Amino acid sequence: MHTLRKQSLGKLSESPKVLNYRKEAPVEYASNVFNSKQLQKFISENAFEQMQLCIEKGTQIGASLADQIASAMKAWAVSKGATHYTHWFQPLSGATAEKHESFFDLDFSGDQIEKFNGDQLVQQIPNASSFPSGGIRNTFEARGYTAWDPSSPAFLFENTLCIPTIFVSYTGEALDYKTPFLKSLQKLDEAATEICRFFDKNINKVNVTVGWEQEYFLIDRSLALTRPDLMLTGRTLLGHAPSKGQELNDHYFGSIPSRVGDFLSELEKECSLVGIPIKTKHNEVAPSQYEIAPVFEHANLAVDHNTLLMDLMNKVAYKYNFVVLFHEKPFDKINGSGKHTNWSLNTNYGINLLSPGKTPMSNLQFLSFFINTIAAILKYKKLINASMVSASNDLRIGVNEAPSSALSIFIGNHLLGVLNDLENVSKGKLSPEEKTDLKLNVIGKIPEILLDNTDRNRTAPIAFTGNKFEFRTVGSKSNCSKLITVLNAIVTEQLIDFKKAVDKLIDAKKMKKDDAIFNVLRETISTIKPEFSKQKKQKEQPRQEPAPKVLSSTVSSRSIKLFESLGILSERELMARYQVDLEAYISNIQIESRTLGDMAQNHIIPTAIRYQNVLIENIRGLKEIYGTSYTKFASEQLIILKRISGLLAAINEGVTQMINARKKANNVTDFNQKAVQYAETVKPFLSDIRYQCDKLELTVEDTLWPLAKYRELLFVR
Repeated sequence: MHTLRKQSLGKLSESPKVLNYRKEAPVEYASNVFNSKQLQKFISENAFEQMQLCIEKGTQIGASLADQIASAMKAWAVSKGATHYTHWFQPLSGATAEKHESFFDLDFSGDQIEKFNGDQLVQQIPNASSFPSGGIRNTFEARGYTAWDPSSPAFLFENTLCIPTIFVSYTGEALDYKTPFLKSLQKLDEAATEICRFFDKNINKVNVTVGWEQEYFLIDRSLALTRPDLMLTGRTLLGHAPSKGQELNDHYFGSIPSRVGDFLSELEKECSLVGIPIKTKHNEVAPSQYEIAPVFEHANLAVDHNTLLMDLMNKVAYKYNFVVLFHEKPFDKINGSGKHTNWSLNTNYGINLLSPGKTPMSNLQFLSFFINTIAAILKYKKLINASMVSASNDLRIGVNEAPSSALSIFIGNHLLGVLNDLENVSKGKLSPEEKTDLKLNVIGKIPEILLDNTDRNRTAPIAFTGNKFEFRTVGSKSNCSKLITVLNAIVTEQLIDFKKAVDKLIDAKKMKKDDAIFNVLRETISTIKPEFSKQKKQKEQPRQEPAPKVLSSTVSSRSIKLFESLGILSERELMARYQVDLEAYISNIQIESRTLGDMAQNHIIPTAIRYQNVLIENIRGLKEIYGTSYTKFASEQLIILKRISGLLAAINEGVTQMINARKKANNVTDFNQKAVQYAETVKPFLSDIRYQCDKLELTVEDTLWPLAKYRELLFVR
C-alpha cells in the first residue's frame, strides 16, 4: 500500500482524549458575550437607556457614550482573560476577517498601560487592501474602515474580544456583506411596519428572523491529508464511487458515531459560551454528512452566529482529528450540502407575520405578507438565483436530492385553493354577505388548512413551511446574508407598492380598508397564479445555466433600480460585487484545474505506470516459463496492460488540452467573457479527466493507489 495512505489509515484508531462535559459544571449560556445584561452592570442606567435607544433607532452613538461603553467592554473582557481586541467583519472573500490589536500601550512616561477607548471601539483602519473590492479601490489605496455594529454584541474568542463591524472603503462604498444587509433590514422594517398599521396601530417595528440549517461533512484529517484536492479545493476531484453509498438510507437520522458525538458535544459547549443557540443535530443522508441548526434569531445576529459557527467547527474539529468540509459537493454520486435558510417576519410584540392568527383580521394580515412575499420572489426570480449561485454550488443544484435550478415555490394545494378563492372575490366594494363569507369560510379556516398541509415537496427550491419561507438552494459555505439582502429588498419594494395601491383605493374610490386590501390582493394573485400553473406543467428539470450567466442578473437595469431606489447598494457597488463573484468563479475553476492536472500527472500516471511495470514483470516471467505460448497464460494481463495504456493516453491528452484551454481563457480581459469561457471550455475537462482517472482506480492494484478512496473517507468512525 502507498506509504502515506497506509500511515493515514493506521492513525485512525488514534483519537484525542475526550472530556466528559456532563461531569463538568454546566456552561452558562452566552457567558462570553458582552450583551445588554453585561453592559448594564458596567454603565449608568441613563447611559444604558441611551445605548438601547441608539440600537433601536439606528442612530449614531456619541463620543462620550462610546467611551463609556468601550471602558465597560474592556473591563469585562480583561476580567475574563482577554489580552487583545479585533474588529470582526465579513469581507467579500466569503470568510470572516480580523486584525488583532493588543490592549497594551505606553503612557507619556513610557510605562505600560491598558488602553481601549471609544475611538478604537467605533472605528479602525485595518488596511486590508488585498480583500476583493471589484475595482472599487486599487491596492495602493489601502485605506479601508471597519465601523462598529452595536446591534450585534461583542464576544470573546479564545483571548480576543471580537467586535462585529461593517467594512467600507475610504469613499464609503460597502466592501462587505453586512453593510447592505443592515440597510436592507432597516428598509424592510419601515415598509412592513406601515402594512402592519393597517391592522394594529401600536406596531412600531418589524424584525426579520432567520433560522439556518448548516450541512457539512466530517472527514478524518489523516486521510484528508493524502488528498491534495480536498486540502486545496474542499472537494474530491477524483474518486470512484464506493460499492455502497447512501442507497440504504442507513446513515440518515442514525445513531451518531462516538467520535462525531464527542466533537459535537464540545462544539455545543463552545457555541453556548458565545451565545449561539444550537437546537438540533443529526446525521444527514450521505455517509459522514451531518447537520446542525439553531433556534431562530433576529437576522443580523443569526448571520453573525452562522459565520462564527463555521470558525468554531474548524477549531473544534482539529482537536478530534477531523476536517470539516463545507463545500457544496465534496463527493461525487452522493448528496451535497446546503444551508437551508428560513426567513420570517416578527413584530415588536413577537407576532409572526407569516403565521395565521386566531381572528379573520390577523389572517388577513398574514395573507398580505404571504402573498406579497410570493409576488416579490416570482418577480425577481433571476436575482434570487444570482444571490445563491457559485462554482461550487453549481455542482450540487439539481442532483442527488438537491433542489432544482428552476426557481419555484411550493405552498401546497390547500393554500393554492385559498388563493383561488381570493382571486374570485368580486371587484370593487364587497357586500356584507360576501365579506362575512370570505372571512369565515376562506380566511377564518386558514389555520386548519395549514395544519400539516405544507412542505410536502422536500426538493422544491423554496417552500412555505407553515410560518416561514425556506430557501433550500443556498450553498453550505455561503454567507446567507447575500440571499437575505436581496429578499429584504424585493419584499420591501413589493410592500411599498402594495401600500400605495391600497391607499389609492381608499382615497380615490372611498373604499373601506378591508375592501381595498381584498381588491389589491386579488390583483396581486392574478399576477402570480400563472407562475404556479407553469410549475405544475413543468415535468423535466431545465438544464442549469452556468453561474456566470446567472450572475448577470445582479447588474440588470431592474436590479440596479431596485437597490438604488431603496438606498441599499449603488450601481458602482453592484458592479463591484458582480466582478467579485465572477473573479471567484474563475479562480475556483482555475485552482481546481491546476490541482487536477497536478494530481493526474504526479500521482495517478506514475502510479499506473508502476502497476504497468508489475504486469510487465509478470508477463516476462510467464514468457520465461512458457516460451512462445506465454500469451495463453498472460491474456488477462495483456488486456489490463492495454487498458491502462489507453487510459494513460486519454488522461495525458486531456490534461494538455485543459492547460491550453486555460491559457486561452486567461488571455480574455473582460471578466464576464472570461468566466463564461472558463465555464464552457475549461470546466468540462474536470469531469472528462476524472472519468479516466476513476477507471484507473478500479484497475490499479489497491496497495499501490496513493489517495484515500471514498470507502475509506466516508465510512470512518
